[in-house]
Amino acid sequence: MKKVLIVLVVVLTASAFAPYAYYPIDGYERTGIKRLKRLELIKSGEIKDATTFPNGALKSYSEIQLNLLDRKEDSAMALMQIDADFQKEISALFRGLDKSYSLTVLDISDSQQIRYAERNETAGYQPGSVGKLAVLNGLFTQLAKIYPDSFELRTELLKNKSVKAGVWGLTDEHTIPIYNIEKNTLVKRQVIASDVFTLYEWADHMLSVSNNGAASIVWREVLLMAAFGEQYPDLTQEEADTYFKETPKKELTDLGNDVVNLPLRDLGITADEWRLGSFFTRGANTYVGDKGGSIGSPQGLMKFLVQLEQGKVVDEASSLEMKRLMYMTDRRIRYAQAPALKEAAVYFKSGSLYKCDRSKGEACGKYMGNVTNYMNSVIIVEHPNNCRYMVVLMTNVLRKNSASDHMYLAGNIDKIIQKG
Repeated sequence: MKKVLIVLVVVLTASAFAPYAYYPIDGYERTGIKRLKRLELIKSGEIKDATTFPNGALKSYSEIQLNLLDRKEDSAMALMQIDADFQKEISALFRGLDKSYSLTVLDISDSQQIRYAERNETAGYQPGSVGKLAVLNGLFTQLAKIYPDSFELRTELLKNKSVKAGVWGLTDEHTIPIYNIEKNTLVKRQVIASDVFTLYEWADHMLSVSNNGAASIVWREVLLMAAFGEQYPDLTQEEADTYFKETPKKELTDLGNDVVNLPLRDLGITADEWRLGSFFTRGANTYVGDKGGSIGSPQGLMKFLVQLEQGKVVDEASSLEMKRLMYMTDRRIRYAQAPALKEAAVYFKSGSLYKCDRSKGEACGKYMGNVTNYMNSVIIVEHPNNCRYMVVLMTNVLRKNSASDHMYLAGNIDKIIQKG
């Protein structure tokens, strides 16, 4: 009997076709993220470049604020109570669609008159690059443990502590922007093992271009912070290397899993609502294994966004800084690309994961998997007219690039919320 060879292609993608950028443009002096200095010079006209900034991308560092501080005493679920009229309008957008589309949406334009709607809100999806928000949460959780009484010392560590990529940064096809301020040169390339950046820059690479290598490196440093505690700021490369060589893989795997997942549990987000089970690069698997699988749900991710806006993710200062790191200042994609959002400030993370079974003889390609085809959008929208809301949209529509669906839904959800 002839054996049938089935070729299954599995691709873990970052969240964009091309680089896009986060953090307020005027944030260079505070963070030391060199990419921001270049954007600042482009904005001022000192560097001639074709880059254009959407009006919604021009908020300054000091203008970004949290929207639900006056509802801090409420639980996330207390704010996520269905508004019948709002639910009816949102549900109508999905008429005729199957359960491959899941969503939570919260209108916080008036913090005392919040409106909430949902669809298949507890359904579990592979979160893809949206999971990097859990790594970001883990980072700020450990910083708070090292410097419990000083947020300034936490950001100083992010700005001044430089770490090397090593094998953890390998391999990811997506590039990172490397700007040389002295020479005024920009190079975009993949992470290599010899790359050295500050913690702030690695976190920016993790979010702004959704680089998987950068995500694994940040996660590694979160693990080291947990292992070394107050000794971490002075930890040398040699000491870190020795720790990973001499510590049993199971111990590293357990600690690595805990540092990104336990902070979610502290927020009341269950393991079925959101968890990470594996690092983002094969290089990291040299030292840490997979544990528990990764999953995300619209309900779990909305609980995170609500508490971020309440200033309850770690603490108020950490929540605000995480929100700044999510602020889009350049090219927008998928949900965030909707024309209706052009004037709005958006805080965004997208993620995807697809699988292709070539043996089926059907169309299948990038972002168009025929086995699974996850695409996720997590967004906070702030219009100039004070219309503010949050959306988590997660889809698994086979054989179709769902970016257009996300953009279409974004425009229509915005229309519903804008009319009140």
